[in-house]
Amino acid sequence: MAEPYSPTARTRVTREPERAVYDRAAAYQVLDEGFICHVGFVVDNQPFVIPTGYGRSGDNLYIHGSAASRMLRNLDQGIAVCVTVTLLDGLVLARSIFNHSMNYRSVVVLGTAVAVEDSAEKLQALRALSEHILPGRWEESRQPNERELKATLVMRLPITEYSAKMRTGPPIDNEEDYSFLTWAGVVPLQMVPGSPINDPKLDPKTPVPCYVRSYSRTVAK
Repeated sequence: MAEPYSPTARTRVTREPERAVYDRAAAYQVLDEGFICHVGFVVDNQPFVIPTGYGRSGDNLYIHGSAASRMLRNLDQGIAVCVTVTLLDGLVLARSIFNHSMNYRSVVVLGTAVAVEDSAEKLQALRALSEHILPGRWEESRQPNERELKATLVMRLPITEYSAKMRTGPPIDNEEDYSFLTWAGVVPLQMVPGSPINDPKLDPKTPVPCYVRSYSRTVAK
């Protein structure tokens, strides 16, 4: 169900505002379909943007990594962070090079991430990260042991200040260019899984799980 959201001064879309989507459900659909987020932060006046996996549980984003990770160790100091996720849906070819574009869906989340200290929440966050990538895998895999949990830092970022931006549809040309005789339209793009490839050390009698055979990244609307 749609949940309207009032953007802040920092998250209000000012360039091409007609593409802005201020709806929590729509933003969550993008987050749930994506694989990689880019985490932006500044340390000693030096900006960094680091790609990493993530997971969502309720109104929180979780990212994780080694306890020695420079990114996570800096985020744990309470610095401001900007997390972005972008899905590319198509190439938009106009008659004019200037009016070429892309169809996409993106979300930006601003805030301050905090380290997850509670062991139960930490385990639940790691489960959310695993299930985000491949639903059903967590229950069939060995669970993290105490040593692995201690070596892993999990950060929680509340999804409270965010915005989404999307473009759909055909190219938009200048009126005088519609008579220009060149093909115009959209080249759709989508992520398509290939056939599973067994680990060479796998027992050949081990069946391929259903969630692997029928894997799809599209999130139901």
